[in-house]
Amino acid sequence: MAGSEPAATAPAVARLLRAGAVIPAHPLALSADRRLDERRQVALTRYYCEAGAGGVAVGVHTTQFAIREAGLLRPVLALAAATARAHDETSGRRIVKVAGVCGPTAQAMQEAALARDLGYDAGLLSLSALRAADTATLLAHCRRVAGVIPLFGFYLQPAVGGRILDYAFWRGFLEIEAVVAIKVAPFNRYATLDVARALADSGRAHEVALYTGNDDAIVADLLTELDFGGATRVSFSGGLLGQWAVWTRKAVALFDETRRCRGGSGERTGALLTLGHQLTDANAAVFDARNAFAGCIAGIHEVLRRQGLLAGRFCLDPKEDLSPGQADEIDRVLRSYSHLTDDAFVAANLDRWLR
Repeated sequence: MAGSEPAATAPAVARLLRAGAVIPAHPLALSADRRLDERRQVALTRYYCEAGAGGVAVGVHTTQFAIREAGLLRPVLALAAATARAHDETSGRRIVKVAGVCGPTAQAMQEAALARDLGYDAGLLSLSALRAADTATLLAHCRRVAGVIPLFGFYLQPAVGGRILDYAFWRGFLEIEAVVAIKVAPFNRYATLDVARALADSGRAHEVALYTGNDDAIVADLLTELDFGGATRVSFSGGLLGQWAVWTRKAVALFDETRRCRGGSGERTGALLTLGHQLTDANAAVFDARNAFAGCIAGIHEVLRRQGLLAGRFCLDPKEDLSPGQADEIDRVLRSYSHLTDDAFVAANLDRWLR
């Protein structure tokens, strides 16, 4: 694929993303000796595809950024891409493939080229490696990577390695032709509005999809139309979320209900907002919000372990595990909100996914 091609292919990708989708942030399946468990890695991708997800995001925070140092980036990306393609062929439903892209410019361009060559549709571009860079430097970096693969912008919350990205950055970012979507995940309403206002002001709201990554405000984001006093209003097309790495079947049902509510009379808005606060409470336990998200990866793994999708909650760093009291919090939300879980769906299909 030529370096100039991503901008030409971006409209097709953008149409799929603007239509709206549930995109889980894909975890990493490891064995007890912390090697890649390929069988369970494939089973996870099958789970997301059959649960009704419209895409998968791989090589992102939930996959553990350390896969790069561990030499696992290529095999993990390749497994997910091949599994998603196999599902496309049997189901006739195309799964959007998003690859995490990290690091300084040279590294980011190499990762973008790898993702492109493996058949990924867009690169979710983390700017954490450029924490001290000014806006002009950040935008120059983004333009270089955009020459390799269509971009999925990423506002990652500072608590897990992100940086502040203001309105001026997002207005400049939206001038890059190959931008197809933005994941808004600062866990901050003011910062979320910076991105949405930039999109409204850019003249590209009909081209660029906005995706919530705010795991603490999923339903509110999906229900809200944002009006900044101009001619253009914007809304979230879907979500690319770590929370949607668990209970994905129910996430798809919830997403579909928010779309019906927005497209109809809105009579279910109150009930959905109640469900939203329950989901936020559950997310606080799984993501370990009380300990500044220290146990968020292990928390996701623990839920998947209990369902049988993972063999354990093993992380690449042996010291990374649940925080004290986090397992009790997960127990609490499972008791309180069993309607958020998809245990029966997983149990009915797990053996087949693991073959």
